[in-house]
Amino acid sequence: MKTVITASGDAITNQFDKRFGRASWFCVFDDVLQSVDFVENQHVTASNGAGTKAVEKMLELGVKKIISGDFGPKGKELLDRFDVQMVIIEEEGLSVGDIIDRLVVNKK
Repeated sequence: MKTVITASGDAITNQFDKRFGRASWFCVFDDVLQSVDFVENQHVTASNGAGTKAVEKMLELGVKKIISGDFGPKGKELLDRFDVQMVIIEEEGLSVGDIIDRLVVNKK
């Protein structure tokens, strides 16, 4: 299953970004292949519709779960409609790697 973690940069050492539509990067973690890929958010500076465009990208990538801090009303509504699980983390100071470690441990 593919899980996206919103990120401030394109490496697992970068900080987790709590903004879904405005995150700079999306870390795509495939728990079957144990692979990590980073996709730049092309709509991070959009004047409006960043969340909606981010949802479209998630569907294009085949994501089933997204970990972020906030999704916004339009993004949440669309993700609900397409049965994409949303996980909200409010904890400060986490890196993308910290969250991946939690995903791997929870799968065992």
